[in-house]
Amino acid sequence: MPILQTQFLGNSASAYIWAFVIFIAVLIAIKVIKNIALRYLRKISKKTKNDFDDLIVEITKNINKITYIIIALYFSFPHIGMASYLRKGLHYALILAVVYEIVRGVQTIIDYAVKKIISKKEGKAGDGHAIKVFGVIVKAAVWIGAIILILQNFGFDVSSLIAGLGIGGIAVALAVQNILGDLFSAFSMYVDKPFEIGDFIIVDDKMGIVKKIGIKTTRITALQGEEIIIANHDLTSSRVQNFKKMRKRRIQFTFGVLYETPKEKLEKIPDMVKEIIDDAELAEYDRAHFKSFGDSSLDFEAVYYVLTGDYNKYMDTQQEINLALFDKFEKEGIGFAYPTQTVYVNRNTV
Repeated sequence: MPILQTQFLGNSASAYIWAFVIFIAVLIAIKVIKNIALRYLRKISKKTKNDFDDLIVEITKNINKITYIIIALYFSFPHIGMASYLRKGLHYALILAVVYEIVRGVQTIIDYAVKKIISKKEGKAGDGHAIKVFGVIVKAAVWIGAIILILQNFGFDVSSLIAGLGIGGIAVALAVQNILGDLFSAFSMYVDKPFEIGDFIIVDDKMGIVKKIGIKTTRITALQGEEIIIANHDLTSSRVQNFKKMRKRRIQFTFGVLYETPKEKLEKIPDMVKEIIDDAELAEYDRAHFKSFGDSSLDFEAVYYVLTGDYNKYMDTQQEINLALFDKFEKEGIGFAYPTQTVYVNRNTV
């Protein structure tokens, strides 16, 4: 047919029709393949207990329609004559579309992994924050890799670019070394777990309950109520005492009784102390002894363990034992000593 031989922009009408047919055929083929793949993946996902295959279904389902159009154009346009810059532009568009879809899929998988890890950590604030930060770092690394891949396919000298980025990276690292130090310290604390949210810790002369582990700082609430903010780098380079990890506390205390206390009552005191400590629910008796002769008292020393790391329960137990000891001594007529001084006057002195 003469009309099919009509020339337009250097191509016959038949060439454009043939290209259009291929374009439509490729779109239909992609649609069919996608539907078959989704049907197969959904069948698999119904048979498995994990939801990762559901994620793959979602990624496949959400591939951008523009990507399909670019693929169809890429396969149909070679059948018509076109300027080299247009052909090269279509090639670049295909690279961009495919790399973008891959990066988007990888990001979805990273987000899925982050949520899974956080859920396994039972939603602890410090852990969740650190994991999210790590997820952001990984996604940034994926984007950097994708950009380098795209530039390489566009014909740029990637090696010199990477070298330049390396020099620039060193300069940036020097400028923000404190921030990077705190960031890596936060990640180190997440991996090593020297303490967690809710732990009572002592760092140098600061002490309190951990309330938040952030990217740059960790916040603890002191016993007096104020908030103490400590840089993560300082925490990882300091000696940290974690009382939450303590399974029991060793308590050593001394008390003195009056010198006028009869010997038979002095001998009973260690047994009295043992009985009182044994009656306390969270206390474990170790020893009690008549230790020494003080300046104004007969001194006893007792040792016991509080079977919990909870500071409030430790103080409650100590109070319970002290009050019971006071009550017992009062009933037995044993007086606690206090600093006294006796002056003897010799009446025969002239």
